[in-house]
Amino acid sequence: MADSERLSAPGCWLACTSFSRTKKGIFLFAEIVLCLVILICFSASTSAYSSLSVIEMIIAAVLFVFYMCDLHSKISFINWPWTDFFRALIAAILYLITSIVVLVEGKGSSKIAAGVLGIFATLLFGCDAYFTFPLKQQRHTAAPTDPTDGP
Repeated sequence: MADSERLSAPGCWLACTSFSRTKKGIFLFAEIVLCLVILICFSASTSAYSSLSVIEMIIAAVLFVFYMCDLHSKISFINWPWTDFFRALIAAILYLITSIVVLVEGKGSSKIAAGVLGIFATLLFGCDAYFTFPLKQQRHTAAPTDPTDGP
């Protein structure tokens, strides 16, 4: 039993890590890392704005695990493309608002760094929302026509 588990582990590991090399996997991993860096910057100055980073980091990590383990195909009652699109869109808007507020206050170098990194997070989440927009992915192809079916 242990030998069969050990032999199947590399295949499972390969299947799980192959997602991290996709465009979506890279986006989610970059979002997790950037949220963590922003959280550290906010924690160094004030914890008033850190909840956005914590929540977005947790949601991105959960989605990363769901996509990595292919759990999104097993849970069919959630529309995953729209869920991911709205998550990224709302995060981009909230990071933009938070970053503008933090940069206008401008007290402390770690707060300014967090504001600038928040602008980068806005761009990252905005690109993620753009590339995951579900209607953009569903391209309509014209139906083949039969030239013998004339009027």
